[in-house]
Amino acid sequence: MPKEVIPTKQPRERAFLVGVELQGQATLLSLEDSLVELALLAHTAGLEVVGQETQKRSRPDPKTFIGSGKAEEIRTLAEALEADVILFDDELSPRHQRELERIFGEEVRVLDRTALILDIFAQHASTRDGALQVELAQYEYRLPRLTRAWTHLARQAGGRAGSVGGVGLRGPGETQLEVDRRDIRRRIDHLKRELEKVRAHRQRYRAQRKRSRIPVVALVGYTNAGKSTLLNSLAAAKVYVADQLFATLDPTTRRVLLPDETPVLFTDTVGFIQKLPTTLVAAFRATLEEIAEADLLLHVLDVTHSNVEAQAEAVLHTLEEIHADHIPVLTALNKIDRLDDPGAARLALDAFPNAVAISALRREGLVDLLEAVQRQLYELYTPLEVLLPYQEGRLISLFHNQGEVERLEHSSDGVRIRGRLPGRLLAQFSNYLTEQP
Repeated sequence: MPKEVIPTKQPRERAFLVGVELQGQATLLSLEDSLVELALLAHTAGLEVVGQETQKRSRPDPKTFIGSGKAEEIRTLAEALEADVILFDDELSPRHQRELERIFGEEVRVLDRTALILDIFAQHASTRDGALQVELAQYEYRLPRLTRAWTHLARQAGGRAGSVGGVGLRGPGETQLEVDRRDIRRRIDHLKRELEKVRAHRQRYRAQRKRSRIPVVALVGYTNAGKSTLLNSLAAAKVYVADQLFATLDPTTRRVLLPDETPVLFTDTVGFIQKLPTTLVAAFRATLEEIAEADLLLHVLDVTHSNVEAQAEAVLHTLEEIHADHIPVLTALNKIDRLDDPGAARLALDAFPNAVAISALRREGLVDLLEAVQRQLYELYTPLEVLLPYQEGRLISLFHNQGEVERLEHSSDGVRIRGRLPGRLLAQFSNYLTEQP
C-alpha cells in the first residue's frame, strides 16, 4: 500500500514593517503602538512579520516617502531576512509606490496600510453586499497606482473582483495600460450602480423598521473590542467571533428584549480602526448608514487595552466622518473579566461618561447594560428645538405623541417646537435642529 500523501501547508509570506513618525503630525497612537497594530493586521492577513524599521522625518520625501538612503537600507535588511513584502504603516502615493517598487526590485512586493486593510476586508466579506463594497474600494485605490505590474486586476482584487470583461481590441495608439484603465473605470461605474441598489434596499428596510416603531441600537467600536461577542450574548446569536481584527464585516441585526419586555433591534457592523482608508468609508456607505440612522449607539470598548482612550477617540472621529455624531451614545466597557484589579473597572467608569462595565464573554453586567439602554431609549429626555416643515406631518405628530412640547409656534417656514424627546427619537429630528434651548 502506498503511503498517503499529506499536502504540505503553504508557507506564509514574510513581511517587513516600516513606520515613519512625521514631525507635527497629530496621531492617535505612538509610532511603536501603531506598528504593533500593523503587525496584528499583517497576522490577520496571513503574513508572518520578520522585522521592522522606523524613521523620524520632518516631512515625507516627495519621491520615496522615506528618502533614497533609507530605502536602500530597508532593501538590504529585507533581503537579509528574506522578506516577500515590505509593509508601510501609512498610505503611499502612487509616485511613492512606483519609486519604492523600483528600488526594492521585482522579487519584493510593496504594500501600504490601506492596501493591507482592503485585502483583509476582501478575505472577510461573506455576503454579496460586502463583496461589492470591498471590490469598489480596491479598484478606486488601485486605479491611480496602475502600472504594468497591476494590470488585469479582475484576477487580483482579493479573489472577489469578478470579471472586468475581456480587454478586447485596442484602438490606434492605445496601450494595454490605457485599455485596462478604461475597463476598470467601467467596472467602478457598474459597482457604484449596484451599490446604489443596495443602498435603496437598505433604506426601504429601515423605513419599514421605523414604521414598526422598534428602536435600533447600533454596536460601534474599535475592531476586536468584542461587539460580536456581545451580540451573541445578548441575543443568543451565532455571529462569527475570532480574536483578530475585522472578524466581522457584514451587518447583523438581532431582536433583544429589554428588562420591561420591550423589543429592541441590536445591529453589529464593521469595527473601526485608526487611519481607516477613506476609500473604504466611501464604499461602505450603504452599510455605515445602518449606524447613522440608529436610535442609540452602543460604543463597545476593550477596557483592558493599553490604548483604550486613543481607540475611543478613533471611533468618535469616524462617527463624525459618517455624520453619526448627533446620535446618543452609551458606552460598554468590555472585558472586565481580564482585569486583575476590579477597582480598575470603577476607575474606567469615571473616565468614560454614561458607561457600564461588562464582560460580554462571561455575560457579566448585561442586565445593567440593558437597563441603561432602556433608560436611554425610553426614560431620558433631551431638550431641543426644531423647525419642522409642514410636509413633515409625521414628525410633528411624533413630537406631540412621544415628546414633551413646551412651546409651539406656526410660521410661513413651518412649525417651531421647543421641548424634550426620548433619546431613541433624536436622530429623526437631526436635520431640523435650531439652537438648543
